[in-house]
Amino acid sequence: MSEFRAKTIVNNYFETPYSGISLDTSSEDTSVIDKSLKPDKRYVVKVDQGIKKRFKQGLVKLDLSTSQDIKNAISEIQNKGFSNFIIEELVSHERGEERYLALERTSLGTVCYYSKKGGVDIESHESEVRNELIRDPEDAKKIASELGLNPDFLTKLLEVVDINYFSFLEINPLVITFKTPLMLDIAVEVDSAAEFFVDTWGSKDLREGRRDQTQEEKNVSKLSEKSQASFKLVVLNPQGSIFMLLSGGGASIVLADEVHNLGSGQELANYGEYSGNPNEEETFIYTKNVLNLMLSSKSSNKVLIIGGGVANFTDVRITFRGIIRALSEACDELVKQKIRIYVRRGGPQQEEGLALIRSFMNENKIEGEVHGPDIVLTDIVSKALNK
Repeated sequence: MSEFRAKTIVNNYFETPYSGISLDTSSEDTSVIDKSLKPDKRYVVKVDQGIKKRFKQGLVKLDLSTSQDIKNAISEIQNKGFSNFIIEELVSHERGEERYLALERTSLGTVCYYSKKGGVDIESHESEVRNELIRDPEDAKKIASELGLNPDFLTKLLEVVDINYFSFLEINPLVITFKTPLMLDIAVEVDSAAEFFVDTWGSKDLREGRRDQTQEEKNVSKLSEKSQASFKLVVLNPQGSIFMLLSGGGASIVLADEVHNLGSGQELANYGEYSGNPNEEETFIYTKNVLNLMLSSKSSNKVLIIGGGVANFTDVRITFRGIIRALSEACDELVKQKIRIYVRRGGPQQEEGLALIRSFMNENKIEGEVHGPDIVLTDIVSKALNK
């Protein structure tokens, strides 16, 4: 999650509203800075793109006093490939006032990691970071006491994690000398599947770190912006051997997880999904971008898994027409590279849709299998990988 959104959520819960400024230089002009600064204040500029160890990488600029200072700092960091920033007021404090505190959800419960020595050199004091499973309020009080915190602070922090479906929350440094401890740096991880349950954050608040998007990812992002349907594409391993063309958010997660469960996670080339009843042309464009990635991979043993659950309203026939158009355009390369195709899909007009792709594969002598709901969803992955 962006630090701006994380700080906004956490500080609002503590009734200490966050006053930082969020800036996306890819879509906003830096002139907004001129209107936002307060006189006689000094500022900090930080990259806000899910990057760890920002200070040591020169991605944090301190003690800036004018809007021109801030613009110069942003310009310098932009040259390293970053576009998301936060601007905050500088808060003076002593190094000895810094603590480290993190909360992580695990299968056993919430684990707290903490140390009296926080700050940018936390790695140097890694042996002093303690961890404890919080089983009841007494555990929380004990940890708070060791850090010099009011017990209520840690209790409320646990509530923030639960209410907002945080998977991981890290505060470093946590400066303890203020009435409400000051959370100078916050890092939060969430499970994107929890977006359905919250109104405090959404997909626009999530960051994947600095990585130049492939042209295919950019194309799919633009497609999704213009459509009533939903399209997602993330490249995991450009030279992978397992490519996936998935429908539906839940089914796509299950199928991708199954690849990992069967020990082939390192070969998974992409993740993504289409949903929301896209039309034939949109599905054609989406499929073309997945195929572009697949045909560019240097792997010698590639498979395409076209998977999904049983749709409620997405027309399988229409979407498969789009998929087959894209496959037809790339057919010569598919055959040349001996790419196999495994299909499992269900929903409205499934018989016609499955018949169309089965006919295409037979006519072009493409190896693989085509199934509807006659097999369990995850079975298509084991069939593809066993082969």
